[in-house]
Amino acid sequence: MASAWQRWRNRAKGGPGLKSLPAIAVPANDVATLNGPTDFRETLLTLIAEARQRIFIVALYLQDDEAGREVLAALYAAKKAQPQLEIAVFVDWHRAQRGLIGKTSSPGNVALYKTMAERLGPGVAIYGVPIQRRELMGVLHLKGLIIDACVLYTGASLNDVYLQRHQRYRLDRYHLIRNQQLADSLAGFLSQTMRNDPAVHLLNNGAIPTAVSLRNAIIKFRRLLSKTHYLFAEQSIMPGDVGITPLLGVGARGNELNAVLLQLILHTKHRLVLFTPYFNLPGLLRKAVDKKIKAGCQINIILGDKTASDFYLPPTEPFKTIGALPYLYEANLRRFCKTHQKAIDSGQLNVYFWRHADNTFHLKGLLIDEDYALLTGNNLNPRAWRLDLENGLLIQ
Repeated sequence: MASAWQRWRNRAKGGPGLKSLPAIAVPANDVATLNGPTDFRETLLTLIAEARQRIFIVALYLQDDEAGREVLAALYAAKKAQPQLEIAVFVDWHRAQRGLIGKTSSPGNVALYKTMAERLGPGVAIYGVPIQRRELMGVLHLKGLIIDACVLYTGASLNDVYLQRHQRYRLDRYHLIRNQQLADSLAGFLSQTMRNDPAVHLLNNGAIPTAVSLRNAIIKFRRLLSKTHYLFAEQSIMPGDVGITPLLGVGARGNELNAVLLQLILHTKHRLVLFTPYFNLPGLLRKAVDKKIKAGCQINIILGDKTASDFYLPPTEPFKTIGALPYLYEANLRRFCKTHQKAIDSGQLNVYFWRHADNTFHLKGLLIDEDYALLTGNNLNPRAWRLDLENGLLIQ
């Protein structure tokens, strides 16, 4: 496995090597797309109830609201019904210990985690993962829920709006993949690399150390992550299969996910579809898209309307600095469209806006010709490119 990845890493440095990426062969019938947040919530709760071996959940946050409590209660119920179950939840260290931006000060979601553990006992381990000493400089942005041999992959976190627990929802992509090796690869990273690191600590059991006391451990942890990748045995893709390559990346240097993102765009021969909630592409990706427009490729960009951004503040609400972000992204897009007005006029470049009532948009990813699909929680922006710990599944 190590030699296969080393061959890929060497090829990646020299230029596009998508055809020779190591991949896990998965029967196409074992890859399903879920219809929306309600389907995602129901599928997640069903898989938790049916679990027999393990439940590993990784998300930016598991919120102290109705949906978050519903998921936590389901995890404790599953543990009670199946005592042999290994259950671990990984959330961002900083995000878990603060309240919502713009709201009153609070201890954050850790209060819920501790209350549930005190009331229902051990069995559901919730780990805080610090990617940097400060949230502003990087967060845990990995995605994926591994339940036995299933991978439920989405960019969504776990709260009322992502799970459409009430009327409003935040639209994402939701994919259910049934494959033992893929599940083992994603779970192996969480259990062996992440959970055992001195920088990672339980949030629902015992005293929580301060970020200051973990300074050196966090620095070493980030260095380790920058050199780590998912491990799996390379397989041949047969007729009826798709190849799936799990990718990991943090930081601007040696980032395998970034390298593949760039190579995918440069590989485009005919058609590129790009999904992002925030139009703020890193310089290298923007130049690659410009190059493909110049080459005559069909480019479709799907964005949320600025009112469908999770940062948008209606005019009736008091202004906060973070509410300026949707307007900055809109200005970026306006300049981009002005630069490529001829391509828009000819129909070569199409920019689509998603908007539905007061709901929000959170899709990310790429579709390249008829050959590749990248499922990811990566926002395709400078923060994801340089600061956050990201992952993705490349399907060929």
